[in-house]
Amino acid sequence: MNEVPTVAAPAAPMADEEAPAAPPVIVEYRSRRVVLTAAQWKSGIAAWLGWLFDGLDMHLYTLVATPFVAQLLHTSTKDPVVGHKTAWIQGAFLVGWALGGGFFGRIGDVLGRARALSLTILTYALFTGLSFGAQTWWQLLLCRFLAALGIGGEWAVGSALLAETWPRRWRPWIAAVLQTGVNVGVLLACLAVYLLSEFPERYVFLIGIVPALLVFWIRKSVPEPAEWHAARVSAGARVPHVADLFRGSVRRTTVLTIIVCACSLTGWWAFMFWHVQHLRSLPDVASWSDGARTRLVSSAFFLVIGVSILGNFFAAWMARLIGFRRAIAVMCLGFFFTVFGTYAVPRGHESILRWIPWVGFFSGVFGLFTMYLPPLFPTLLRTTGAGFSYNIGRIVAAAGTVFFGLFAKVGDYRAALLSVSFIFIPAMLVALLLPEVPSDAEAPG
Repeated sequence: MNEVPTVAAPAAPMADEEAPAAPPVIVEYRSRRVVLTAAQWKSGIAAWLGWLFDGLDMHLYTLVATPFVAQLLHTSTKDPVVGHKTAWIQGAFLVGWALGGGFFGRIGDVLGRARALSLTILTYALFTGLSFGAQTWWQLLLCRFLAALGIGGEWAVGSALLAETWPRRWRPWIAAVLQTGVNVGVLLACLAVYLLSEFPERYVFLIGIVPALLVFWIRKSVPEPAEWHAARVSAGARVPHVADLFRGSVRRTTVLTIIVCACSLTGWWAFMFWHVQHLRSLPDVASWSDGARTRLVSSAFFLVIGVSILGNFFAAWMARLIGFRRAIAVMCLGFFFTVFGTYAVPRGHESILRWIPWVGFFSGVFGLFTMYLPPLFPTLLRTTGAGFSYNIGRIVAAAGTVFFGLFAKVGDYRAALLSVSFIFIPAMLVALLLPEVPSDAEAPG
């Protein structure tokens, strides 16, 4: 049964203890009381805002890809070259995301979570903003690749920061709340594109500069987790290396995690990118203006991401009920059925808008990865392991995005999107082989 928290009065410090800088908040779960300190709240807010701006910056391009790339190529949106170049740009973005997860994940283990978090946000804010000035498609590709380094790194660092600072018994719900940060960021991207639909597409990238302001607060207010400090002292000169992910008992976990993440992320990103292009190319919207089609895809994004917030909490409830790995398998199965059902037959835009919210609902599975993956790895391999295993799947997703774009007929992506649904089957099966971590009901802390 779900437990409803109640907030009690702050606890008074003992006589021989130093009073905290800010009064903690006590949250009571039946007979269990958990003190949330100011440092925990700050780490939670920093991670959530970092993910919000992740979602904002990552999808600004997706929503304007076709018309903006067509403009850079000085051609029409119906030119097949446009589809190929947009796919390569998105592929480069996903490769950068994967490399950033490993690179900044390593920095997070060596320099600390808060420091690495600041660097990731600065990176993606800077290069998203620079996309505004792109004059050729390859310049846009380079900016998206470099922005993705920061976005991929922020996931690994932010998830480890919360895993090490917030109560373990709350992991499923923390995962759901943290994932809503991404969802809200995507909704803000949709809103920005919708409001700027009558302006040149490049103007939306200026919105991506805003996250840089968050860095000043993080560096001033968010401390490094005590668990990371303790692990650094304990390890001394023996700091684990990336190669240790493929040694001993950790190797099996690393390999299985990569497979699950690679399959699920390939399916999700192929859907997220190509369903937008499919909507733009439908016969029943062919006579619409570019601005009207942009508003249509923005509305579709609102539906998918808005419903995905509900999916986050459904996935969290499933994780409490049957455990993380089984919940991941159930959500991947739901992905298969909904994507298959959406594209099994030709549909107009109104019919598609009724189906795709269900795809968004099952994207709640990605919230589970947030709190499930970091505890699978030792503390000083935590951001390295979670960042590498989760984000290396994006290299496969990048190849998949490019492949489906080249495979699809010009102006008709339905067959490619239908084939995407089958990628979730191996993700479901391999998820059942992963180790389990204690749920919030089982964890002692």
